[in-house]
Amino acid sequence: MTTEINQNDQTTKGADAIDEAIARGIDFDGSAIPPAKLELYQKVMGLEANRQRSGVSNTMRSRIVRIGAKHIPQAELNQMLEDAGFAPLKEKEIAFYYGK
Repeated sequence: MTTEINQNDQTTKGADAIDEAIARGIDFDGSAIPPAKLELYQKVMGLEANRQRSGVSNTMRSRIVRIGAKHIPQAELNQMLEDAGFAPLKEKEIAFYYGK
């Protein structure tokens, strides 16, 4: 296979799809990601990789809220968080993710 991407072998689904595309430097439409964008992304991700973490549960909750808000209605996500033992949605999260 050449350096060009075979669109039939590429997936745009799943948590790793973006990371895999970035690692290849090729967007989902087959176009090259400009080097300046890749360099900036790598610089910022390098900073994030060196950041001290506050705890796994906090990070899990943050990811659940950030991603869940895209797919799950507010009341349902809030109930799911509470049922799992996480803190309910905060007012600032509701305002940011649900625009209320």
